[in-house]
Amino acid sequence: MKKFNLYPKLFLSYFVVIMISLTSVGVFSYWSSSNELDQIVEKQLTQVVGNAAHHTDLYIRSYERSMVSLLSSNDVKRFVDLPEGETGYPYYEARKFIKELIIEPAFARNPEISNIYMISFNQNAMYFYNDTVGGSFNKEEAQQQLEFFKANTKPDGSLSVLNHSILSGQQNITLVRQIRGLSSTEPKGILVVELRAAELSELWKGIDLGEDGYFFITDDNGKYVYQPDADKTATELPEAIRSQVLEAGPHAFMAAIDDKPQMFMSRRSTYGDWRLVVAMSVKELRKPSDTIRTTTIVVGCFTLGIALWIAFRFGRSITGPIRILRSAMRQTEQGNWVQIPLPEHRDEIAELMSRYNLMVTRLSELVDKVYQAELSDQKSQMERQKAELQSLQLQINPHFLYNTLETIVCYAVIRDSKEIYEIVKALAYMLRYSVQTNLEEITVSNELKHVMFYLVVLKHRIGREFEVDVSIHPDYLLNSMVRLTLQPLIENAFQHAFADGVEDYHYIRIDAGEDEDKFWVSVEDNGLGISESRLEELREKLHTNQLADKENDSSKGIGGIGIINVHRRIQMVYGEHYGLQIESEVEKGTKLIMVMPTSARGKIG
Repeated sequence: MKKFNLYPKLFLSYFVVIMISLTSVGVFSYWSSSNELDQIVEKQLTQVVGNAAHHTDLYIRSYERSMVSLLSSNDVKRFVDLPEGETGYPYYEARKFIKELIIEPAFARNPEISNIYMISFNQNAMYFYNDTVGGSFNKEEAQQQLEFFKANTKPDGSLSVLNHSILSGQQNITLVRQIRGLSSTEPKGILVVELRAAELSELWKGIDLGEDGYFFITDDNGKYVYQPDADKTATELPEAIRSQVLEAGPHAFMAAIDDKPQMFMSRRSTYGDWRLVVAMSVKELRKPSDTIRTTTIVVGCFTLGIALWIAFRFGRSITGPIRILRSAMRQTEQGNWVQIPLPEHRDEIAELMSRYNLMVTRLSELVDKVYQAELSDQKSQMERQKAELQSLQLQINPHFLYNTLETIVCYAVIRDSKEIYEIVKALAYMLRYSVQTNLEEITVSNELKHVMFYLVVLKHRIGREFEVDVSIHPDYLLNSMVRLTLQPLIENAFQHAFADGVEDYHYIRIDAGEDEDKFWVSVEDNGLGISESRLEELREKLHTNQLADKENDSSKGIGGIGIINVHRRIQMVYGEHYGLQIESEVEKGTKLIMVMPTSARGKIG
């Protein structure tokens, strides 16, 4: 494709992209939808079988409860205690009471019951039929029935559900359990209730499993207990599914019955060890997936045709204007500045052609802009020079002031006024220190010297000596800090910490140290201190740089203008993570801490 022009490259690229997109979308959508449908169907089958098993168990449980009246009847218990071969008055008396008081009400309440009978271990038997033709059985037949039920029930009296009936030609579900008499706690007989299987099948008629789907029940021996095809009831399961139905777990399995692939889902019932099974045709299950596949192919082919037609038109719309632009640029190479006719539509290509038409004009405008830029640069240069000149002029006034202070010092020496000499000398140093440099950083030792001269002036103001305790280790004296930050904190202590006057026990201590990556200088006093509420308010205002708002009242416990000035200048030099911190307790004093980076150490020396 390297030798191809732009148009075939675009067309082939679009074709490949479209084919890959359609194929991947079609394949993955079909695969994911097919898997999703299989999961939905399996979940549906699981719910169907689970619901069927649940309703079947509830159905049988209701009849189990109805047997309680028989089990608790003293007449029934006396019957099973009758001696072997009893056919006299006690037998007929028990039969009469059992029939009138128990059997006939049970038949009236539950027309689904086909018959009820009981056989004692002494070979006495009673048979009762509900709208069913049935007869009596001789002693040998009753004994055979007794042996069968004893072999298929448990001595603890729990219920057993069997696919067995004493009536030939009928499909009945048999509920049987061993019962006790009055004379002993050991089992003395068998109680049997037979239900019509047709009534039980009504529970499953509402299940819609498609045209070829069906529902059936099998016992633990692999025989049909219920099957929609009545001819298959009581017959063996097909070998293709027998073992899988009896051993199936929570998931569905596939098998072919009469060469028709089917999906089966099997669940065990609580009673009778039955297996309730749902079967659905794989063809019907795959029908939605097949529909999706066919629809995907048809829509994909139709989409491919439309996409290729759009790609053809789109490629021509791009390459056509580019050819025109290429021809015009060849003319430009020869020195012919030609204008390109613009198309009616507006897009990036049309914008490119428009830009080409403006190229010559823009070149002249760019030359003019370069000239204007040079003029502007000269103007900025002049403004900077003017600002520097103003800065030099502003230095004249402080220079005049401390020259004047030096003159006053001379007069004080001549007049032998030591106080004036000390005050003016200290004030002159402080003024010179304030304006002599534009540097924001200075050493700790220089700041301490500035504080010393301030104390000289202060001594004459308060009329007494006051010594500041400097506890700074010599290793920190060459650390750098922001200029003119220590003296305002000392002044703040005299104005607010000792608002009632300086006493002999008062002190101010200056200390410094390092914590991890921070260097700090503190000013601590033992003055009035600040209340907790007021301290929180001051910290909040310090955080928002609002401490100077209406904070000049000395009764508030701390000054504002000098403090915010110190805090802001530290932040301007070192960043927002640094600044001033306040610690205080009422009647114990206040501690102001300037926090700076340890990298400041040794920068000025």
